Amino acid sequence: MTLPQAFKLIRLNLARSKEFPAGSPRHGYEFVAPLDGDGHIDVDLWKEHRDECWVRRFWQGEPDQLGHLVHKPGGSQGARWIFDYDESRDDDDEAGYRFGTHVFAPGEYLTLRDSESERDYTFAIVAVERVA
Repeated sequence: MTLPQAFKLIRLNLARSKEFPAGSPRHGYEFVAPLDGDGHIDVDLWKEHRDECWVRRFWQGEPDQLGHLVHKPGGSQGARWIFDYDESRDDDDEAGYRFGTHVFAPGEYLTLRDSESERDYTFAIVAVERVA
């Protein structure tokens, strides 16, 4: 199945932090999401193709985790975007901070809450490419 051109593969690398002063390309995420012309997630297009909106979490020293980009009710904007690795559990969800209004473009930064440590991590968007 060929996805519409709006679908992008987005790569996030861990940004500078106390533990990683130079950031880390070995800690991050790759995920597929439909973006509108302004670089925001297109909710309507996501609804049509939600099964194709996958995520891969890669973290050095740990096995990769595979899941989906999910839009759930709740949060400050009435809904929130999460990475869900197991639909039968809620405790594995990693929430994206303001994903609904964020521009997904290289050079931008965003925050995700790690479900295990319950810590917020900042990531740099290092690539936004057309899904082949």
